[in-house]
Order: sequence, then structure tokens, then C-alpha cells
Amino acid sequence: SSFETKEEQEEKMEKSEQAAAAFPPSFSVSEIKNKQRRHLMFMKFKQEKRKQKLQLKKKKKKEREALGDKAPPKEVPKTIENQRVYDETTVNPEDEEVAFDEGTDEFCSYFNGLTNPKVLITTSDRPRGRTVRFCEQLATVIPNAYVYYRRGLALKRVVPQCIARNFTYVMVVNEDRKVPNGLVLCHLPDGPTAHFKVSSVRLRKEMKRRGKEPTEHSPEVILNNFSTRLGHSIGRLFAALFPQDPQFVGRQVATFHNQRDFIFFRFHRYIFKNEKKVGIQELGPRFTLKLRSLQKGTFDSKFGEYEWVLKVSLSAVTVFFKMQEELCCLI
Repeated sequence: SSFETKEEQEEKMEKSEQAAAAFPPSFSVSEIKNKQRRHLMFMKFKQEKRKQKLQLKKKKKKEREALGDKAPPKEVPKTIENQRVYDETTVNPEDEEVAFDEGTDEFCSYFNGLTNPKVLITTSDRPRGRTVRFCEQLATVIPNAYVYYRRGLALKRVVPQCIARNFTYVMVVNEDRKVPNGLVLCHLPDGPTAHFKVSSVRLRKEMKRRGKEPTEHSPEVILNNFSTRLGHSIGRLFAALFPQDPQFVGRQVATFHNQRDFIFFRFHRYIFKNEKKVGIQELGPRFTLKLRSLQKGTFDSKFGEYEWVLKVSLSAVTVFFKMQEELCCLI
């Protein structure tokens, strides 16, 4: 203003320059009450951090180039997978004990080529449209699979009938509130029976950029990270669903990817674009499984012997009621 002297104006300029140099501010950005000013300060702070990060990256790159072969190895980024505690039950596929177990387990006849998979897919009583469509799409993924409606028949009565008709699997899709939420997979005639929780179901119509309908060719099967003792059993359970001789002409792949105890299922078609590039196209459906229990033998909810059951941590409410019961007993 006209009332300010030159010296005062210079002092103000110096102060503003110092304030700019002292960025980021010593106080928290969230303390600024004005929304626009707060947003501007936050964006400025973010930009400054990005600049610092880029400068550090460039500096490290120059150092690596200067050192050449003597440069230290790159740091491995921390991920959930590599930070996990090592599982003691991890097995080596070439181990003699594992090989012996594989030669004598329930799936040995399949892996020796004595039986061909034949799968019966059914649902819980009175299934809704989404569950029915899910079963029908599963039947297009698994060769030699047949969808039958349950008609209120108990699963214990279904199993002997399937054995008599030379089925090797019974797959039961359960639903809750019109959405598939569970899957029982029973290997015939001697078991085992696995119960999975089903989530994140996406049918073909719900998928973007999906490919054309899958062909009748037998797909290739990929099993990832089934490295533990339990994982080995589950991997063999999934492998025995599909024929051992995939038809490569169809270029279809069914993938079971185990990560953090969740099994992700994907179904793709691939094409070789050239010697180096491969294009993949998801066909669907896709879903996620989480193992609830593994039971010896065929399905038996009352007297079945369980090999493995998922341990569920008790909630605060359950603990409270249990404590109340114990107190009542003491009184």
C-alpha cells in the first residue's frame, strides 16, 4: 500500500520467501480450517514429497551406474507373502514319504490312469436363478460334468446312487439369500470330502471384456502354491476333477491359485501372438474359495472323521456369553 515504506515491503517479501523455504509446515495440514487453503497446502505437500522421492531415486540410480558391478543388490520390496511366517507343514514333492502317500491315497487310481473323472453337480433345495446359472457354467468348465436338481433328496442318499452310476465326484453348491456361498466337494467312492466357503462369484454376463463361450475341449489345469501337506491334498482333489489329457487345441486353462489360504479360480483362453507375447482372455466364471473342513471318506455330517477344520476365533460376544455360562455354573 501507499502507507508502507520500501523497507517494510522488503521485510514482508523476505518473510514470505522464508515461509516458502520452510515448507512443509511445522503444523499439521488438518489444523487449517479453510477448506480451499487446506487442500492447496495438502497438494503442495504431496508434490514436495513426490519431488523428494524422485530425487532420491535418481541419486540411487546414478550411484548404481557409477559403481557398476560393485553396486549392492536391489532391495526386495516387503509384501504380505514374503513377510509371512514360514509354514512348517510345507512339503517337498520329491520327498519319499510324500511319494508313498500319493501312491496309496484315494486319488491314486485317477493319477495312474485307471479312472476317468465324471462329476455330478447339484445344489441345495430350491435353488434360485443365480445359483443354477453358476452350476451350469461350472459344467462348461469341467469336462464330463452333469447338472442335476436335488429335489429334496438327502446327500447321504445321493452319494450311493452316484457311486452306482460310476461318478467320481459330487459337487454341491449351497446358497444363502439367492447367492452361492458354499461348496461341498466329495470324491467318490472313498472320499475325501471338502467343504469350502464361496465368495466373489462373477458369472459370465457380469464380466467385462469376456471372451466367447468356452469350447468342449478339456482344459489345462494350473495349481499354484499348494505346497503344504494340506495344500497338497486339496491340490490333488482339484486336479482329479479334470481329465489328465488336456486338449491343447482348445487353448483353455483352469487356474486354482492359492494365496493367503484363499483359492482363486479363473478360466482363460490364450493365444500366442508371436514368439514372446501371449494374449489371454478370461472366459468365466470366477470365484474365490476358502477351505472350511476336510473330512475323511464320503459326506457324513454326524459321524464323519475330520482331517482338518478351520479354527474360528471367538468373537467378543461369544466370549462374554461363555463367561456368563461359566459364572452361572459356579453359582
